[in-house]
Amino acid sequence: MSAATDTPRTTSRTSRHPVDEVLPVPRLAVYGFQHVLAFYAGAVIVPILLASAIGLSTQQLIHLINADLFTCGIASIIQSVGFWKVGVRLPLLQGVTFTAVSPMIAIGLAAGGGTDGLLVIYGAVIVAGLFTFLIAPYFSRLIRFFPPVVTGSVITIIGLALLPVAAADAAGGAGPTLHPESGANLAYAIGTLALIVAIQRIFKGFMATVAVLVGLVVGTLVAWALGDANFDAVSGSGWVGVTTPFHFGWPRFSIAAIISMIVVMLITAVETTGDVFATGEIVEKRVGRDDIARALRADGLSTTIGGVFNSFPYTCFAENVGLVRLTRVKSRWVVAAAGAIMILIGLVPKAGAIVAGIPHPVLGGAALAMFATVAVVGFQTLSRVDFHDHRNVVIVATSVGLAMYVTAQPDVAKAVPQWAQIILGSGITLGSITAIVLNLLFHHVGTSRGPAVAGAPGSGLVRLAEVNSMSREQFVDTFGGLFQGPRWAAERAYDSRPFSDTTDLRRSFQEALFSATAEEQRQLIDAYPDLGADSVAEGMEGQGSLVDQASLGLTRLDEKAQGELADLTSRYRDRFGFPLVTCVRDRDSFEQIVRAGWDRLENSESQEHAAALVEIAKIAGYRFDDLVADANPIHAARARFAHD
Repeated sequence: MSAATDTPRTTSRTSRHPVDEVLPVPRLAVYGFQHVLAFYAGAVIVPILLASAIGLSTQQLIHLINADLFTCGIASIIQSVGFWKVGVRLPLLQGVTFTAVSPMIAIGLAAGGGTDGLLVIYGAVIVAGLFTFLIAPYFSRLIRFFPPVVTGSVITIIGLALLPVAAADAAGGAGPTLHPESGANLAYAIGTLALIVAIQRIFKGFMATVAVLVGLVVGTLVAWALGDANFDAVSGSGWVGVTTPFHFGWPRFSIAAIISMIVVMLITAVETTGDVFATGEIVEKRVGRDDIARALRADGLSTTIGGVFNSFPYTCFAENVGLVRLTRVKSRWVVAAAGAIMILIGLVPKAGAIVAGIPHPVLGGAALAMFATVAVVGFQTLSRVDFHDHRNVVIVATSVGLAMYVTAQPDVAKAVPQWAQIILGSGITLGSITAIVLNLLFHHVGTSRGPAVAGAPGSGLVRLAEVNSMSREQFVDTFGGLFQGPRWAAERAYDSRPFSDTTDLRRSFQEALFSATAEEQRQLIDAYPDLGADSVAEGMEGQGSLVDQASLGLTRLDEKAQGELADLTSRYRDRFGFPLVTCVRDRDSFEQIVRAGWDRLENSESQEHAAALVEIAKIAGYRFDDLVADANPIHAARARFAHD
């Protein structure tokens, strides 16, 4: 056991990140088809809405749908495979952005509707795509304004704002087919979702990764058997449908239309940035400035290609971000395969008609899981945010609140002028812009005293700016109690000033602890009292130890439990020569502490030395949180309310 622990593992220098793994062709095809099914409804809704609004014929609509799917495939391959400085090379599927729907309808109607309006739309789309491609490296420099409090808020908003779309599908689909009172719709949606969950729970490996595909196929087959799925459109669709550049004529250019579409692409750039960060979080790949620039170049190039091939502005599709998280298949080549399948569907209308036959409630049941998973990724990102800093609470609460406001009440957009409806017409857009602006306002504009990090409300709060101006003696007096005994960790943390935020301050203590010499670390370990020691209950070991051990009642054990714990700590000290250090607040019960302690007796001395340091770091983390909580008026007020 010790050998396995003490010997560092070596990894092959040729090891490949899961994102770059090329799976066998059969799996690529199956996983890719799963992405296409999850994506299809969202992909075709934009041309359907636009054609209806500006008065296009059914045949023109069919061509728009084929062109959309064809170009979606090209765009997805550009984004996932990439070339030169184009494409983020992550498993991100591209689709037409919903943000562009209202502006495109307005542009088309202003130009007279029909194909005349369509040509003006395409002119604006082409120019806006070129604009996005050119500004990509400059926009990516703004990445410092996208800390976890912003990206986490944006990703959460994307997931939550998409849930009503899934709910509408589950109830029969938006429009005249919407019937939330239908028991059949409810059964198909919940049945599909339940099947996906059951597969994830029961199976492992390949079967678990295709749970969404199986759910969609089984749900569709059941609906077809019961007469609730219609595939009549397949027989009426052609075998080949080639989309040609400028099918409706040469594009026309209008300054007002171009400006409107550029605004759309700037908003879309924010959404793309959030999707890229979300995907990077899922596949465990660091996202940097160059990655954002490559993703935006791909958006711009794909949008320009869309304008040429009779389609519309493109962005990363959050629906498929959720699918990547749900299936845990991280390979970007799966998305490339999905792109190839979409190109094929775009060229073979019969294939598209088959996919279009999936009943809305079945698709909605699967979408509920996928879209909620996007929100969970946002929660994971927000877990890295320092919420003891009330500024971050305000940023997240306000941005999410406004996003849900316009998502729940979409007619709110009608209360503002046409130009402002681009922002208020989408919860994702409004919430994202709010998070960015508030982050600038609270963290970058003006002189901020910074968050309170120590002290108590009403008794002289110590804020981050004051911490950065403390003398060494003041700093050690304030933070020395994070660790038991010697105070060299606080003294060395002081040398890391200035601290940009409380996370940076917390990290400085961790680095001081783990970079110390073995002798210094051993001295620190020896300073920690035994679990359940009388000296702790009597307050002789300091307030920190008293609070730590009192959290699970170790300061008021009965005679039997006291003896059991004393036997364990005595044997541990005899075995290793130092006390059993355990972060009590990280455990659920007295029994768990004892059981884990006996298990640790089987370890080597070097392993237990390392384990003790990890436990000390956890203890210091909780003590740090105590200081931060006491310094935060919002948190303190809540604590008093709960206590009362």
